[in-house]
Amino acid sequence: MSKQGIVFMGTPEFAVATLNALIDGGHDVRAVVTAPDRPAGRGRQLKASAVKERALELGLRILQPERLKAPEFLAELDALDAALYVVVAFRMLPEVVWTKPTLGTVNLHGSLLPAYRGAAPINWAVMNGESRTGVTTFLIQHTIDTGDVLLQETTPIGPDETAGDLHDRLMAIGAKLMVRTVDGLFTGTLTGTPQDFDSNAPPPSAPKLDTTNTRIRFDRPLQAVHDQVRGLSPYPGAWCKWTDPTGTNLHCKLLRSTATTGPAAGSPGTIHLRGEQLTVSCSDGELRILDLQLEGRKRMSTNDFLRGSRNVEGTVLT
Repeated sequence: MSKQGIVFMGTPEFAVATLNALIDGGHDVRAVVTAPDRPAGRGRQLKASAVKERALELGLRILQPERLKAPEFLAELDALDAALYVVVAFRMLPEVVWTKPTLGTVNLHGSLLPAYRGAAPINWAVMNGESRTGVTTFLIQHTIDTGDVLLQETTPIGPDETAGDLHDRLMAIGAKLMVRTVDGLFTGTLTGTPQDFDSNAPPPSAPKLDTTNTRIRFDRPLQAVHDQVRGLSPYPGAWCKWTDPTGTNLHCKLLRSTATTGPAAGSPGTIHLRGEQLTVSCSDGELRILDLQLEGRKRMSTNDFLRGSRNVEGTVLT
């Protein structure tokens, strides 16, 4: 058995592109480690991860441990005798796992580390209005997302690009970057560089998204609200409460928007119907709403929304 074997660890669709790229690059992927099947959907049927589904198609060995420190799982890893572990969008590894391979364990992160360390780097880069971001491959060490950087690639962020759009682009860029990284590690031409942490100007972080940091405040500047909407689209969605014409409070997600020119009319959160356009006032301008989702309903365009809700002038989003 070749000593240049790989164990691949990942779960969602974002990781599938890298798995495909490693296989296409001729690498010896000896096993795939992914999350156990979980109940999903209304029927609560067991559903495999995107990585497992692809691994089955490729005929790869699949490991789905509940506990990463389980002796039987560690024994399986030892038997695989892989020189390198490749991790993309997987859970945090215990030291007993990531220290096993002779060449270390390399991770793909959706930011230009050390910026946007954390759980949601793609979302926060867009939410913060960054004009560029990228992907990083790095060697895992004790503290999460702090290991030596191997390679990085930068890409611009469009002014109306959503996190979902950027996710798909970074998925493809990251897959290619990981193949270059693995090639460099196997040939001995690539070494890590410690991350540059400046304690006087700490890099922006990417904490887990929750109901607090995803709620929209319309008393902020127009550009900041627009960035929040696109940074949380399509998932989990920037949300607010809408007091409809009947006075009912509904949970509402804004999923696509664009900034308009000119001042705001009315107090922040006030909705305006401008012809066939739906806008909401922010502190210094009006945000045009293009796609939204009301409580209990599917995502819809503004045109579809207005077909059933014309009497919205002066209602409020909070």
